[in-house]
Amino acid sequence: MRNLLMTPGPTPVPEESRLVMAKEIIHHRTKEFSEIIKEVSDGLKYVFKTKNPVLTLTSSGTGAMEAAVVNLFSKGDKVIAVSVGNFGKRFAQLGKTFGLNIIDIEYEWGQSAKVADLMDILDKNSDVKGVLITHHETSTGVLNDIESFGKAIKDKNKDILFVVDAISGLSANEFENDKWLIDCAVSGSQKGFMAPPGLAFVSLSDMAIEACKKSDIPKFYFSFEKALKEYEDNQTPFTPAITTIMSVYESCKLIKKEGIDKTIERHKTMKEAVCEGVKALNLDFFIKNENDRGNTVTTVVVPEGVDGGKIAKIMASKYGITIAGGQGNYKGKIFRIGHLGDLDPLDVVTTFSALELVLSELGYKNFEPGDSLKAIQKYLLNK
Repeated sequence: MRNLLMTPGPTPVPEESRLVMAKEIIHHRTKEFSEIIKEVSDGLKYVFKTKNPVLTLTSSGTGAMEAAVVNLFSKGDKVIAVSVGNFGKRFAQLGKTFGLNIIDIEYEWGQSAKVADLMDILDKNSDVKGVLITHHETSTGVLNDIESFGKAIKDKNKDILFVVDAISGLSANEFENDKWLIDCAVSGSQKGFMAPPGLAFVSLSDMAIEACKKSDIPKFYFSFEKALKEYEDNQTPFTPAITTIMSVYESCKLIKKEGIDKTIERHKTMKEAVCEGVKALNLDFFIKNENDRGNTVTTVVVPEGVDGGKIAKIMASKYGITIAGGQGNYKGKIFRIGHLGDLDPLDVVTTFSALELVLSELGYKNFEPGDSLKAIQKYLLNK
């Protein structure tokens, strides 16, 4: 039985990116590997849309979030953390763990962040050193307007470091690292980069690089200064995940071949196809404002009378399709259909064919068999 990953990460890995990992391992302190790292770095810049250095760390995305906190700030620095879900809250927790003076701006899950709320806090706190925010919130599917946040922050005070978690948003949603005035953006290999988990990526502006020199928070493995020094020689300071880097190398080539803007458009098409299927089944969206829904994952409210904990389990065990359940207080109340990575619209059709069967098995009858498939195919035919 095929295992179709319809989650917001890990995501399906293209054949080219899988097969390269089966080759014989190479040594990382060689010219061959340095040339690969250089190509990967160039590919990362292409996806981030930046001229800044983009470091490769052997860690999960959370490792890159921690690295941003410990390298860019000092103990006691006043930093605003904007949270619209589980991973926005994680950024705030990391800041508190390492001694930052965190000002929380928290929203109810399913809502996007508002620039006006941030500006109100900045008006009252002239000594803010940075702002931490999520581009796309994996736990809810909310997409924040990072462009507007970047402009507002820098218009207010150009010395405030603007730090963005772009782990699940990059390559599926519009993202302009430099144009949006982002000082540090982090991402991970297992999302839009279509590779296995294990690598994290960090873009750094000139201002962010200068901030690293002033930070007094202890760091060793996650030192950006160490990583930047090796970056100049197309190397890493410690032994990297060589095979995963090879996988990202192949995936970046595929993204370049498709074109990053076309890659984003493909994800938008799949998101809209999923939305048509959800509407045809008379299900409710968790995110009420259509403009706040990202191209990475669509979050659906579990219908009344249905055991929400069983939807994802039956999808996986009976039909080989993995979707995601809710997190935190929303466990069992929502489910998430990912449309990220090496997928196409026909994967959406397959997913909804199984979803109809599962919902029917669990007692939800507010649709006719095939309703979602007709709606999705009609959308695709008219696209």
